[in-house]
Amino acid sequence: MAEKAAELQRVIEPAGEGTPFEQLSRSLDAYLEWIEANAQTWSKLVQSAASLPEARDLVEGFRNRTMDMALARLTGDDTPRPALRTAIRGWLGYMDAAILDWTEARDLPRAQLRDLLIAAFGAALLSAQQIDPEIKLDLSG
Repeated sequence: MAEKAAELQRVIEPAGEGTPFEQLSRSLDAYLEWIEANAQTWSKLVQSAASLPEARDLVEGFRNRTMDMALARLTGDDTPRPALRTAIRGWLGYMDAAILDWTEARDLPRAQLRDLLIAAFGAALLSAQQIDPEIKLDLSG
């Protein structure tokens, strides 16, 4: 499982070109493609996170690295404001639940799921900024 988590982290690493939303779109494409090819492994890992400490550590580590990567690109700051941190953590949990549904139901095209996840990310960022107007985001790339 740790090997697969490391492989997945490499797959989603953005190239650094384009706006944060363009980078997110490419990373999500790679992420969803990987999950599609490894659906059983991914589903088992996410579902096991609630009961197995090793799986929980892998999932939480992956989420934390993903959040750090997103925050570095959006704010350039290592310490996010609480509303932004909470919004991104919430989006990561939402993303896992949406992808789990997608891997089980298999009734939504991958591109539509990607677009849904991006829209939810944008909504999370806007919500955080409404709660805390001091949140400054660089969406230009």
